[in-house]
Amino acid sequence: MITWQQLSKQEQVSVLARPAISDNLVLEQNVRSIIDAVRDNGDTALLDFTQTFDGVTLDDLRLPESHVQRAEQALTVERKQAIQTAYEQIKAFHSAQQFQDIKVETRPGVTCQLKSEPIESVGLYIPAGSAPLPSTVLMLGVPAELAGCERVVLVCPPDKNGDLANEIIYAAAVCGIKEIYRIGGAQAIAALALGSETLAPVNKVFGPGNKFVTEAKKQLSQSVPGFAIDMPAGPSELLVIADAGANPVFVTADLLSQAEHGPDSQVILLSDSEQMIEAVGQELQTQLSTLPRKDIAEKALEQSRLILCASLDEAAIVSNLYGPEHLSLQVRDTDALLGKVRNAGSIFVGDYSPESAGDYASGTNHVLPTYGYSKVISSLSLSDFSRRYTVQTLTKSGLESLAQTIVELTDAEGLDAHQRAVTLRVNASSENAEGTQA
Repeated sequence: MITWQQLSKQEQVSVLARPAISDNLVLEQNVRSIIDAVRDNGDTALLDFTQTFDGVTLDDLRLPESHVQRAEQALTVERKQAIQTAYEQIKAFHSAQQFQDIKVETRPGVTCQLKSEPIESVGLYIPAGSAPLPSTVLMLGVPAELAGCERVVLVCPPDKNGDLANEIIYAAAVCGIKEIYRIGGAQAIAALALGSETLAPVNKVFGPGNKFVTEAKKQLSQSVPGFAIDMPAGPSELLVIADAGANPVFVTADLLSQAEHGPDSQVILLSDSEQMIEAVGQELQTQLSTLPRKDIAEKALEQSRLILCASLDEAAIVSNLYGPEHLSLQVRDTDALLGKVRNAGSIFVGDYSPESAGDYASGTNHVLPTYGYSKVISSLSLSDFSRRYTVQTLTKSGLESLAQTIVELTDAEGLDAHQRAVTLRVNASSENAEGTQA
């Protein structure tokens, strides 16, 4: 247990530090070499990397249509219904986010509009390392479908048999995704950005991944014109604020639900109750012993924290400093605390709002900013799959009413050509008017 007020400023910073991504320079160089290989050799490089990293030799990167039919037949009715229910929940929440065009007459004769259109082509990266993630297919596929993206491409690393999990294939079918490729890692991101003989490039890529995927997204978004990524992504994280009335069994279960994601995940408990922290510390060992992914969770807990705060107000301050991906508020007065926390990707309010609900089926999106980016970046939403642009229409009188303002400002900035684009029109209008009168 760590007592926040006993820490120096530097110690407080250290306590809230994320696990460092090791070998940054080596990682950067390795990913650059993968990108270069895909750029130079296309499908050949992608097939070679799939053999090297995934241990399977493929004849074709694209998933055969027969696999789609086979996946649906292989799944139980219950599994398919669960995917369908989650799809409907996510669709209900994201449908409410539809953008309405805005049109404003800022002054007589000057009309400005804000309009939206779907991004033409998007790539969805679905991890399948230690566990397949059909939930991520839904979180990305539903908003892409609702936004009306013309082309939706899904990439996912294959298993040793060259297959994808039946749940991933079925979830993609539910979302109407027909273009699926069996590639993963940095090479998959490179293929989406650069294209190959088989796979045409896309405009924007979405989805979480390991450090190689994250590095590839960063490099390609900075080097390929017109290619964008959803957000920076790092290891999963959860911060729980619990008071003395919280259930330590619930709190512990939530902490472990994130710790089992990966050895570099981070979970933090903040509480104003020493008894709560002690109870959670004991419960962690009890629940941990029964987890199938115990070894992964244990490693994550090595860099996790149980912190005693002087009050819930102080806990809110600490939470805002950290800026967690997921924030759970298991306190009696949730409304009061909710008004004090702001830096979080997604907030789960009350004892019966487990983070798992948001991961799968409450309706919110589970693609969230990590590594402190929740302070400046929003959780994924429908708007990320479209772009905004403006339209302005000025009548002759409208331009004339703004001419003097524009002349003054262009004169201040010394941009004569900008000024002339206005004055030539205004003078031409005046000359035409005089000619008509004559």
